[in-house]
Amino acid sequence: MSKEFRLGVLVSGRGTNLQAIIDWIEKETPNVKIALVISNKENAHALERCKRHGIQSIHMDPKSFENKIAFDKAMVSRLKESSIDLICLAGFMRILSAEFIHAFPKKIINVHPSLLPAFPGLDAQKQALEYGVKLAGCTVHFVDEGVDTGPIICQTSVPVFDDDTEETLSDRILAEEHKLYPKAIQSIMNNQIIICGRKTTS
Repeated sequence: MSKEFRLGVLVSGRGTNLQAIIDWIEKETPNVKIALVISNKENAHALERCKRHGIQSIHMDPKSFENKIAFDKAMVSRLKESSIDLICLAGFMRILSAEFIHAFPKKIINVHPSLLPAFPGLDAQKQALEYGVKLAGCTVHFVDEGVDTGPIICQTSVPVFDDDTEETLSDRILAEEHKLYPKAIQSIMNNQIIICGRKTTS
């Protein structure tokens, strides 16, 4: 029997990508476990999803810590206590400190709603529409100390239609995120991703 692969997931909001990971595990991947979900928002709907599926989850309020570094150190401690193999950011609306990233080298991934390096940061779908691109999409990448600058693991494109709004484009990209994120986790779990500088090979 293969070793259980343990995920930590950081969330702030609805948790739709968290749900996609949960569904993938329950349907296809019994040797993967979401060992801990941490939310920086007490009312995040992602925490309700955890309750429904019996997943250990906690709310950690950044305001109860002296500063950002103290908060991140506390998260590192909780994640290490849970023996996490990979950390997935799923709508986590905070920039991680260098201390956090160095605690889990090459073990933190994020999904972003653009074809990086295009349109990093907030409001990527709005940026894409304003720029007038014909293709948008999503990217799963390793997290480094920059904003959406880590090595790219995989990407999926979607067409941009003339009548698209930020909402319609976001919905179409999100549907692809839900497929792409589990695929990226599976590749990492199977040791199929090798980082070579800025590039990854599989």
